Amino acid sequence: MARDHYADRARLGQFVAESAWRRMRAWALTQRWYPWRSRSVPVPSRLLLAPHDLRTGDPTRAAEFYSGRFAFAGKAVLTDGLSPFEIEPPSREWAEELMGFGWLRHMQAAATPIARANARALVGDWISLGCHRLPAAAAPEVAARRVISWLTQAPLILQDADAAFHRRFIRSLTAQVRYVKGASAQARDGRPRLACVIALAFAGLCMADQPKLMRSAQRRLTEELERLVLADGGPATRNPGLLIEWLLDLLPLRQCYGARHLPPPPALLNAIDRMMPMLRFFRHGDGAFALFNGMGPTPADWLATVLAYDDARGRPLSNAPYSGYQRMEAAGTIVIADTGAPPPLPLSHEAHAGCLAFEMSAGRNRIVINCGMPATGRDEWRTIARQTAAHSAAVLEETSSCRFVTAGPLRRICGTPVIDGPAELHVDRMERSGAEVLRASHDGYVRRFGIVHQRSWRLSPDGMRLDGEDLFRPAEGEELPAGARDAYALRFHLHPLVQPSRAADGHTVILKLPGGDDWAFTAPDCAVAIEESIVFAAGGGPRRTEQLVIAGRAHEAPRIAWTFVRVKALMG
Repeated sequence: MARDHYADRARLGQFVAESAWRRMRAWALTQRWYPWRSRSVPVPSRLLLAPHDLRTGDPTRAAEFYSGRFAFAGKAVLTDGLSPFEIEPPSREWAEELMGFGWLRHMQAAATPIARANARALVGDWISLGCHRLPAAAAPEVAARRVISWLTQAPLILQDADAAFHRRFIRSLTAQVRYVKGASAQARDGRPRLACVIALAFAGLCMADQPKLMRSAQRRLTEELERLVLADGGPATRNPGLLIEWLLDLLPLRQCYGARHLPPPPALLNAIDRMMPMLRFFRHGDGAFALFNGMGPTPADWLATVLAYDDARGRPLSNAPYSGYQRMEAAGTIVIADTGAPPPLPLSHEAHAGCLAFEMSAGRNRIVINCGMPATGRDEWRTIARQTAAHSAAVLEETSSCRFVTAGPLRRICGTPVIDGPAELHVDRMERSGAEVLRASHDGYVRRFGIVHQRSWRLSPDGMRLDGEDLFRPAEGEELPAGARDAYALRFHLHPLVQPSRAADGHTVILKLPGGDDWAFTAPDCAVAIEESIVFAAGGGPRRTEQLVIAGRAHEAPRIAWTFVRVKALMG
């Protein structure tokens, strides 16, 4: 264990040094002389095509922009006749969304001469004001999104434009592609770096005279997709929401290869084919994604658009061992469990301490959830939302099964990765009397408390009953002493539409669901408390809800059995 400790410290030290070097390189890239004047990407003679934007647009937003109201990331700004790029941004998220230009799709949806003229004027403002050097605009992921947005909405921007504006637009777009090309290697691993590579692939296909860029972007795209899309189709970061985000870009990219009469790289086709089934894996009966590892509110319209490209439409996978998730389903009752270790250190900035957490739904009603992440204000809530206590999992001594970089100069240098967490997990899946049984354990608490946590689920064939068991056992196989630090709390966070009411026996809670499909939770010989909770991933922002809590000490009651059962089955 000591050797493991020193190995962890060495790995963290190397990661911090690499992060500091990337930050220095990223700063250098924003300087006046490089890469804006680089000739690594020649100015194209024209744009050959515009990718299809799968993200839906709202034409009413275009009218708001024309009136000077810009609402992004939960903040609204009135420009009072100024350009939005001259306004002090109310938040970093607001500024990044503005600088990413994804909102141009709303003007495209309006499809009016006024919307086209306003889009062209706003793009012209951005170019004239030299906004490319603003911190929010220079972030590699934001710059990549801007390149994709400008390429996608080029017909909107350039229609009715004069020759002088057309030249300014092409030159500015080329400079930004050069910047993304130089900054991509310094971008943070995972979502930011892949966004840069996808933007370069789009640019190579859509801009004329770019054979060199096309080849290099395709090579890097292949490398990133083979590394970030796991064998079962899940993202290496373990955030289910990235499936939707990546497919919204990769599907149009595949179409661009077809439009250029070029064969798409096999890695692109394979990644899409692997990711599509995972969309169904993470869905509950109401269509929402399970809330694991940074997942926020499910963008229902975007998900529906992506699912329209799914040709298989078969039964979802039940076992995603590379991604670290399991799914059980019977007669409309669904259980999705996190049975994986944290992702590698460079990819763990959004990972949560939710090992052995689960979610449960029956029909279109979600019953047990995790707290998830909000759509906006993620920095404000991240520290709380990543804790084990924000998941339907077991918490030992009010600590999390993972440790994160959360504050101080280390966070400014390397972000918020997971620096310690479960490393040894055991997962067994079997069938008993026609029922699915899943058993998993992790060692996330061994180093600090010497305790292994094991959880089991059994879903009945008729979907009417979920039996669970939590077991706390010493890592060395001996009994825990009476004075051990072994206080635990089993937390089951409830969906906000679930109304719990305690039964007279003290260990049963009736769960009233919309539509009258009521369930009961019972834990024999255990007191079940109803406490306040919060769901961060609600559609309108964080929302109050409730949770069921069973507390105890491992040396006194190491084994806790609990059951969710439909009330009509219980009455029968």
